[in-house]
Amino acid sequence: MKPATSVSKTVSETVSDTFPRQFARTQRLTLGEPRNIVVSPDGARVVFCRSLGGSDAVNSLYVLDVNTSVETCVADMHAQHSGAGDQNLETSAEQSRRERAREGASGIVSYSCDDQVLNAAYCVAGQLFVTNLVTAVTHKIKTSDAIFDPRLSPNGKLVAYVRDSKLCVCDIAGAETIIAAEAEPNNDITWGQAEFVAGEEMGRQRGYWWSPSSTAIAACRVDNSPVAMTWIGDPASPMTQPRPHRYPFAGTDNANVSLHLFSVDHADNNSSHVDVQWEQSQFEYLTNVQWSRNGLIVSLQNREQTQLEICSVDTGTGALRAIRTETDEHWIDLVAGSPTLLADGRLAMCCERNGVRALTIDDQVVTSSDIQVRNIIATTPTAIYFGANPIADSTVLHILQCNLADLTVSWLTTDTGVHTAAVGGDTVVIRSATLNEVRTTTRVNGKHQLANNAETCLLTPNVTMHRVGANKIATAIVMPHNHDGSPLPILFDPYGGPHAQRVICASSAYFASQWFANQGFCVVIADGRGTPGRGTQWERDVHHDLATEILDDQIAVLRELPSLVPCADTSRVGIRGWSFGGYLAALAVLRAPALFHCAVAGAPVTKWDLYDTHYTERYMGNPYTHHVDYEATSLVAHAPLLERPLLLIHGLADDNVLAAHTLQFSTALLHHGKVHELLALSGVTHMTPQEVVAENLLLHQLEFLQRHLLCSPKSN
Repeated sequence: MKPATSVSKTVSETVSDTFPRQFARTQRLTLGEPRNIVVSPDGARVVFCRSLGGSDAVNSLYVLDVNTSVETCVADMHAQHSGAGDQNLETSAEQSRRERAREGASGIVSYSCDDQVLNAAYCVAGQLFVTNLVTAVTHKIKTSDAIFDPRLSPNGKLVAYVRDSKLCVCDIAGAETIIAAEAEPNNDITWGQAEFVAGEEMGRQRGYWWSPSSTAIAACRVDNSPVAMTWIGDPASPMTQPRPHRYPFAGTDNANVSLHLFSVDHADNNSSHVDVQWEQSQFEYLTNVQWSRNGLIVSLQNREQTQLEICSVDTGTGALRAIRTETDEHWIDLVAGSPTLLADGRLAMCCERNGVRALTIDDQVVTSSDIQVRNIIATTPTAIYFGANPIADSTVLHILQCNLADLTVSWLTTDTGVHTAAVGGDTVVIRSATLNEVRTTTRVNGKHQLANNAETCLLTPNVTMHRVGANKIATAIVMPHNHDGSPLPILFDPYGGPHAQRVICASSAYFASQWFANQGFCVVIADGRGTPGRGTQWERDVHHDLATEILDDQIAVLRELPSLVPCADTSRVGIRGWSFGGYLAALAVLRAPALFHCAVAGAPVTKWDLYDTHYTERYMGNPYTHHVDYEATSLVAHAPLLERPLLLIHGLADDNVLAAHTLQFSTALLHHGKVHELLALSGVTHMTPQEVVAENLLLHQLEFLQRHLLCSPKSN
């Protein structure tokens, strides 16, 4: 074992750096941070991934001894494994998982532990490794082909993984047994993998679960054959064959997903297994599975997402017994960590109660109506740890603890910021991001601070927070440092859609915005209706309409801006955004050209019936029964309205928001004689991971905005 090390930038690198280059090279200043933290149940060990520095994308595995406060690198990807950063050697399933998780790093980016957190299993470039977290001894386990998603059994003696769409188990010596597979090879059927919408929209990245006894596995069988086939190619390389990609467009068929229980001790090519029985015509989505010592539970959701049923599973017969049913006339949000069975058998969930999302235990509401619960972090025999924010302030996220003996709730964080946590035993690890610090801190029990090797941003955000208008819209305004008060063009920089916030009390949220501000802009970020943290009705105000209220709230902020920033020049207003933010940017110049004078729309959804089932139908309903709503919110349908300069950007390898969105919109604009600009990025996905692409995208957008808002170019 050897102590943790770090690297820093050279002097020459620092001198030559510009912010766009640094932002791209460091993957938005995230490389080098401690991440994927797991705490042993006795609280003695904190396990985490980290790279050597801000320019290093290769993560190694570390352990902190809580008693001695010594950090040790137990699996050094640079020293031990050649090809650690070669993502071209990964399986297509692993590459898809990375895209679903927006994962741009390499090396060890995910791992699983046994129940005592004594060992960790992971794959690097399709190869399987198991590391003892106490002795730092690593075994490479040879498999016959590249593997995906390895997970240790709770007793640490076996490793399960997916290989060539089969679910397999091996011992530490590498003796393999195929647990589940098709009798005849079928490219449309997988075992042990999450289907597309589970990984992209439900937060369920996995497709199998060990029993606590290590003798059985619950595994998903996914039949993708009903899902529409699309083809993703590389037009810049016409000799490269397009790859097939099953994509469930709104209103079309989803994959057929079923759950089966296999005995590991008596596995024989799935000849003997138990089928988990539910009425799939009533509950189309398997949203969550948890197998603990208290039993196996599954969460099932109907296609309309208005009903969520939590069921216990009879592992002998596969029969289900409903233990909780939640209904909502609009939709039911899936919340990370919810539901979960407690050690005493009670069910903990996050549910909509009294106008907010509350923590419930069985039928009792635990939290007050002035906070919004955001997730369940962890449970111990004595407490539940969860994230929440005051309804009055969605820009913060705090860690709270519920004592299971008397259900009293206490706040573990009080400093203004965004706090997340990992828990084991009496050890609590809290990661904190604030507006006062440009780098995050990760503290163990409030004492030891895990080393953060991330680079310090070249810019310091100059941001003020506001609550604007009658709706008290959370708004951040980013200004150039030491501005002299002369008129500044305005740049709106929103996301604006459900399930994501841009206005938070963390400086890292404003790095790119500050760079634009330094070029001579007043940058405005607003989180209007539909964004999280403000209670049930605030999020549901966008039901069947992802355009009107969302855009109205951006306009409301713009109208109030002169009273907040007198130098803001409302005669020169631009807007930029990516994904939903790209949709909102294009929507702004189509619907409100008198207020928004140019737009940059990156990877926008331009027709909601071209986006996926689980996300789109949650908010918009089925396109066949709500056609008018889909048409009213379509950018393509409103192409004739364009009067302002518009730059469209899209990666042609995007398998989430398909390039067809932008290409159909561009075609419609051209058909109606509407001049616009289109930047097509060959080989680029939705997350634009390539360093050169990420750097030059910022520069390209700046040039467009300066050109159309009459700004004088400024230095980087």
